Amino acid sequence: MDYEAILRKRRTIRFYQNKSVAEKHLTNMVAAALHAPSAANNLPLRYTIVRNADLVQAVFYQTKYAGRITPRRSPEWGVNAPTAFIAVSAVKNGPQISNMVYADAGAAIMSMQFQAVAENLGTCWIGAFNVKETAQYLAIPDNEQLIFLLAVGHPAETPVEDQIRIDESVAYYLDEYDRLHVPKYELEAVTRIL
Repeated sequence: MDYEAILRKRRTIRFYQNKSVAEKHLTNMVAAALHAPSAANNLPLRYTIVRNADLVQAVFYQTKYAGRITPRRSPEWGVNAPTAFIAVSAVKNGPQISNMVYADAGAAIMSMQFQAVAENLGTCWIGAFNVKETAQYLAIPDNEQLIFLLAVGHPAETPVEDQIRIDESVAYYLDEYDRLHVPKYELEAVTRIL
């Protein structure tokens, strides 16, 4: 699959098949993250791959999904929940992490998402979760701060991208067939060429 196909196929997936993800696919995703840019090449990010079913379940119950259409796209454990997670944490610089860490994490997570598409997997980038509890479950070291989760699994849905103008709503929605539609701006709506 070429880059443009991967770019256009990547959608946030919230419903998954009840099928485990091979370890090699998850390590390939982290390997992709290692090629992402990092501010000043400080490389502050660390990754925890979660495949153990009990830990995946514990983490799953700390997460929230699709606030605009809850509960209709809230997965259920054992039915359509992710079967793996990749936790992204950052080494602290003193008592806190640097603001640039979030830029690093964005680049790394997008790299993992593109690799997931290449592996025929789906992902959901999660920032809405109980950080303290999840960090305890995953034994994140004290010198790191857990910042994001990436849910991973075999997709059980196929969201649709809708091109919109700048004056249209960006709210994602479910149609009458329970298919998720995700609005994205047209190129001309958000680009200035000088």
